[in-house]
Amino acid sequence: MKKFLFLASALCLIACKNPEAPKPVGALPPSYQLPWHEMEYYAFIHFNMNTFTDMEWGTGGEDPALFNPTELDVNQWVKVIKDAGMKGVIITAKHHDGFCLWPSKYTEHSVKNSPWKNGKGDVIRELSDACKKAGLKFGVYLSPWDRNHAEYGRPEYVTYFHNQLRELLTNYGEIFEVWFDGANGGSGYYGGANETRTIDAHTYYQWDKTFAIVRELQPNATIFGDEGPNIRWIGNELGYGTPTNWNPFTSNPSLQGKDHLHHLGEGDENGINWIPAEADVSIRPGWYYHAREDHQVRPLEKMVDIYYASVGRGYNLLLNLPVDRRGLVHENDIKRLMELKKVIEADFAHNLVTDASVTASNIRKNNKQFKAEKTTDSDKNTYWTTDEGVTEASIDINFTKPTTFNRFMAQEYIPLGQRVKKFKLEYQKDGKWETIDEQTTIGYKRLLRFPSVTATKVRFTVLEAKGSPLINNIGLYNAPVLLVTPQLSRDKNGQVTLTPADTETEIYYTLDGSQPTEQSLRYTTPFPVTEPTSLKFVAYDREQQLYSEVASYALDTPKAKWKVLSSASSDIQKVIDEKPNTWFAQEKGNTPTAITIDLGELLNLKGFTYLPSQDRWAEGTISHYIFEVSADNVHWKKLSEGEFGNIKNNPIEQRITFPAEKARYIKLTATQTVDDTNKVSYAEIGIITQ
Repeated sequence: MKKFLFLASALCLIACKNPEAPKPVGALPPSYQLPWHEMEYYAFIHFNMNTFTDMEWGTGGEDPALFNPTELDVNQWVKVIKDAGMKGVIITAKHHDGFCLWPSKYTEHSVKNSPWKNGKGDVIRELSDACKKAGLKFGVYLSPWDRNHAEYGRPEYVTYFHNQLRELLTNYGEIFEVWFDGANGGSGYYGGANETRTIDAHTYYQWDKTFAIVRELQPNATIFGDEGPNIRWIGNELGYGTPTNWNPFTSNPSLQGKDHLHHLGEGDENGINWIPAEADVSIRPGWYYHAREDHQVRPLEKMVDIYYASVGRGYNLLLNLPVDRRGLVHENDIKRLMELKKVIEADFAHNLVTDASVTASNIRKNNKQFKAEKTTDSDKNTYWTTDEGVTEASIDINFTKPTTFNRFMAQEYIPLGQRVKKFKLEYQKDGKWETIDEQTTIGYKRLLRFPSVTATKVRFTVLEAKGSPLINNIGLYNAPVLLVTPQLSRDKNGQVTLTPADTETEIYYTLDGSQPTEQSLRYTTPFPVTEPTSLKFVAYDREQQLYSEVASYALDTPKAKWKVLSSASSDIQKVIDEKPNTWFAQEKGNTPTAITIDLGELLNLKGFTYLPSQDRWAEGTISHYIFEVSADNVHWKKLSEGEFGNIKNNPIEQRITFPAEKARYIKLTATQTVDDTNKVSYAEIGIITQ
């Protein structure tokens, strides 16, 4: 009731100050949620016991002595986060294994029994202090599930959970977000019981009491849960939001599976509560640090896509940085973060609308407080709006000279509700209006990317709204070309496809090992490479006359005639499908596990390649092998035997060479894997003939 009265009072003040302002529409954000929207982009830190066990979900029976970072420096984390343009950080204070990064007085399973700082350390204290000093907001992740605690599943554990929550919310300053994971119940150590325990996640944790503790101790904090109460999950861990994104939301228990996930992402136009969504994604495949993923930091173009599909669709972006065993953000991750920051800054360096004049088709009661210029005054408390009942209206942007742009931004004034259901962007060409893009919701922020357009007249039109549209801010930008190396794919028939990160770049390539330039072959469509070839290619920005880094590939004989003979399972053919992100795993037998491949013809072999599974869990990676060849699949000759050095921590393609030998059949035998699972896995097996 207090919350309602406060919001009503605030809206009354707005109305009293300006009696002609529109009335609120639908669900409204609580006052403490508006600063959360403004944060847009902040860091997730997964750093805990799993960092040292090389796991994602610990069992709960880990020895606290395993936690021993050698160079832990939270100031490095904070500097990286701030330099990257993020506005805060959320830390995994306790994950599912129950190990606490602070010296909780309610458990011995914490840093106080680790060798780090002789048991006198407190990661949460150090990070909260560093954030305060740097001007970053600080949040905490506390897993409701605890695979260590002996009383988990019983009422006594809930008291323990609430006590730990009080510790975190009382002793570490202001908290901007409290994050509750949706993973609940299952197998665990549970004080030595080593059993499976199930709970009703909706009732067991006494959520009403849990949320009340947060409101009591941190009244300005937002609370994340699968469906709120303040912030909802986006429905995936990929960072991609749905094109339609309503901040209002109503729980619908009847929805299951994909329908439920889609509902989480899209929200409800007429939802009864204001529960915006947060897009959580890791910069690597895993949430925790694994050395084997050092080469799998998401490409820059993928990170840019994620930004536009999260922040650009009105979601906040929570980007995970897995701190390594040293206690530092890894160099590869830092490099990508700074590259992303550079792109974001360049894309929105100058709002071209500030160089233009703007006019509106309708202004509420012709009151200057609601004129079109309010969308360009950089004041978050002003907006353009229309007369009551006018839900279709436009703003014309007029330049004095032809102006080139490829980005558009719009923001609604959300304190009075989210209203826009559909809008479009147009430009005038030869006296006619041409559509650039048409989309649905706007919300706190909407960003559009499109091929460059040059025009003197641009029109932004709200096509449909739940009430008079309230547009707080608009922008047009001319983002530079994203100049990164194109991606290569090749099918079994040798067909090569080159994909640019930015469609406005040109791609040039060579097939003779020479350096590609704009005088080389220009890529326009997939082409065949059917013989061993040295392929090099590059992206080119014609306007800036700049090249990307050159990519170089040694393409060997196509696999069109190849067939795996070792198993009746069709899935085994994945090891020769030329798709590095597919993989096959087979059970280990009593004898070493082998894969035999018919190459379809006699070839002059000079080596072989093995790409281990690039899967997040990566079970069964081969560490020791035997490689044999045959001309008839009867008589075999061993050409190589040994170890793939450091493949556990660096699971990239392994290239093994040997003196030339003619053969039609090859056999790769796994004599040992890097783990203790009963599997042997493969992403791709290839040959070297050149």
